Amino acid sequence: MKEKIKRRYRVGKYIIYKETLVDRKETFWSFISSFIGVALIGYIQSLYLLPMENVFLIGSFGATCVLIYGAIQSPLAQPRNLIGGHLISAIIGVTVYKLVPQPIWISAPLAVSLSIIAMQYTKTLHPPGGATALIAVIGTDHIKSLGYLYILYPVLTGVLILLVVALVFNNITNQRKYPTDGRFSQHMQGILSPSKTLILRLTKKYRK
Repeated sequence: MKEKIKRRYRVGKYIIYKETLVDRKETFWSFISSFIGVALIGYIQSLYLLPMENVFLIGSFGATCVLIYGAIQSPLAQPRNLIGGHLISAIIGVTVYKLVPQPIWISAPLAVSLSIIAMQYTKTLHPPGGATALIAVIGTDHIKSLGYLYILYPVLTGVLILLVVALVFNNITNQRKYPTDGRFSQHMQGILSPSKTLILRLTKKYRK
């Protein structure tokens, strides 16, 4: 009995250790990639819109960054889920707002629930997609006035920017591969190899 208790204690201690272990390289690249992704969207917005017209930076992109930069191996973070989840949810959100704009306690949950079901059926489940659908219903007047243009911008443009950044920075080191399709990751690393050394040198100097 004592041996069993000791063994369980050691196993539990190991699991807790592994779950709480922080990989500094992983967190470094997560920070760099998410910073650049969001910064690019914000920069493009600053070129074309007034400071108060916060259209390109929608809240669901923050949650997307957590997945595609911080949990890149998750099935929910893959490109199919990223693009499909956001676009499908945006379409549903705008449609619900046009058909059932009020009351909000009906339109808001309806948009979120329908987007979840649609993502499940199309195998594009991406949690931030629920927020994308919700924003189309409860967002600012500027967001609502976009109508179906909301699908193209901010949703599609923002998603493509975040995806490009993810494809570049998630494949810079050998420890990170995105998407999980090995052949695609190897192809991306081959494309990035000329600039890979330079980027690694710059980041190494920055960390010092």
